[in-house]
Amino acid sequence: MKDKVTIHTLKRFKQIGQKICMVTAYDATFAHILEEAGADVLLVGDSLGMVIQGHDSTLPVTMDQMVYHTAAVARGARRAHVVADLPFMSYQVSTQEAVRNAGRLVAEGGAGSIKLEGGAEFADTVRAIVRASIPVMGHLGLTPQSVHKMGGYVVQGRGEDQARQILDDALALEQAGAYALVLEGVPMDLARTVTQSLSIPTIGIGAGVECDGQVLVCYDLLGMNPDFKPKFVKRYANLHGSITEAAGAYFAEVRKGSFPDEEHSFKANKNIRLAASAPAARVEPAAPADGGEKMGPVYGRPA
Repeated sequence: MKDKVTIHTLKRFKQIGQKICMVTAYDATFAHILEEAGADVLLVGDSLGMVIQGHDSTLPVTMDQMVYHTAAVARGARRAHVVADLPFMSYQVSTQEAVRNAGRLVAEGGAGSIKLEGGAEFADTVRAIVRASIPVMGHLGLTPQSVHKMGGYVVQGRGEDQARQILDDALALEQAGAYALVLEGVPMDLARTVTQSLSIPTIGIGAGVECDGQVLVCYDLLGMNPDFKPKFVKRYANLHGSITEAAGAYFAEVRKGSFPDEEHSFKANKNIRLAASAPAARVEPAAPADGGEKMGPVYGRPA
């Protein structure tokens, strides 16, 4: 296994010009697969509220849910750096609550760092979390937790004043101790300026190619929702079609009685004659004989 990716690894990537590959993950299976494919960073995003839970925004996601999914991803990852979102209203009320909730994602969830949305107005919050020895990734531009304030999922920073504010916020977050910054839904020229102005890496989503890395929601890049077609998403697979086809084949075989066949069924060690009678006392299952089939803990997989 390659060396564990840390916040220092990501800073070094920026220094040597190596692009950072970041992708969302919400469970152990996806974490393992995406890490095996080469992910540097796995983001346990509050986007799970939309892609996992079916909400139309990230706002309903709770701290308990973020801790649960973060712990699952951390169990599935070995090399990749795991960063978890602080969900809506988990850090906006007070600095003390922000530190406490960030600590939960690290202590209970196993995250290597946390991410929060917002600019200079949260600089003191970032400082307090970093002071508690918890690395912080910032998030500027289109910030989904501010969807109502923005009037929808709208590209940010197209005007000069707004672009200047995003740059100032980026510098404030770096000064406060953030180790990296997500830039979402901003013009590529602005993303380039911000990236060149910071010593910490930037990770773009809908922000052009000149950021220090890129992030996409795993469900989007895998093509699992054909109805979701934002400009910044490129589909690298069509899992919606593949899953539909595979599940349909399974249903068809079940309905016609061709699954399970003999290959996918078990046999007794010898012929057993059973006659219908009154219910017998419960018999505990016997341990398999030497050389017998042992069932593993994952989906009934033979050990």
